[in-house]
Amino acid sequence: MIPRIDKLKHTNSGNFFLLAGPCAIEGEKMAIEIAEKIAAISERLKIPFIFKGSYRKANRSRLDSFAGIGDEKALKILRKVGETFNIPTVTDIHTADEATMAAEFVDVLQIPAFLCRQTDILVAAAKTGKVVNIKKGQFLSADAMQFAITKVLESGNKNVMLTERGTTFGYQDLVIDYRGIPVMQNMNVPVILDITHSLQQPNQASGVTGGKPELIETVARAGIAVGVDGIFIETHPNPATAKSDGANMLELELLEPLLKKLVCINQTINKF
Repeated sequence: MIPRIDKLKHTNSGNFFLLAGPCAIEGEKMAIEIAEKIAAISERLKIPFIFKGSYRKANRSRLDSFAGIGDEKALKILRKVGETFNIPTVTDIHTADEATMAAEFVDVLQIPAFLCRQTDILVAAAKTGKVVNIKKGQFLSADAMQFAITKVLESGNKNVMLTERGTTFGYQDLVIDYRGIPVMQNMNVPVILDITHSLQQPNQASGVTGGKPELIETVARAGIAVGVDGIFIETHPNPATAKSDGANMLELELLEPLLKKLVCINQTINKF
């Protein structure tokens, strides 16, 4: 079930891969419905697919923000999604102690951007033997991510990926420096573009993160043109009612039309 890193690396003849799903696991029915839809789309378009869902949201601005339905309950749902559709799954962890727990249920452990320098978390994730997806901190250059990779490699795990998710621009915006994509690819790891989180508008006065979902296609097309190995998209049947990050998620019905365009762009680029 664990995706092979060498098969996820971008090649001139291959397709990009996809990490997609809801921001947070809100319930079993919701997760199964989203996974079924994306699995069918990815099968039609021949896009390798990893289902994403957070079992808990630890980084919230307000105490009353939705944090999850319970760790074990959400992790069991992630495992059921993987077994039902025979697809790998990914979730984020927030402390070193969570690595072993989450590794029992998912195939990829994701390190949140704010935690990408935390040595204990990186080492703990590496030692599970799972694929480790490290999100680049909003406060770091692409070059600096070599040190995060080294921590995982020197802990005995060669299965590591990096994710670009924007760089802090002022107090309430993010920008993507596409020059960082080839820089990180030169570290000999697959590089993913997190499209939806790159369009967040954090630190709003309301305490609820905003976003610019109308730019999802723009950012995605640019990422494929640059040559990212994979793309990360959070999606929900009705983002307006999502319990977490609804402001920057893609409506599920819009996913297939977007992916079709991205496949065409990828195929065109690979001709040259």
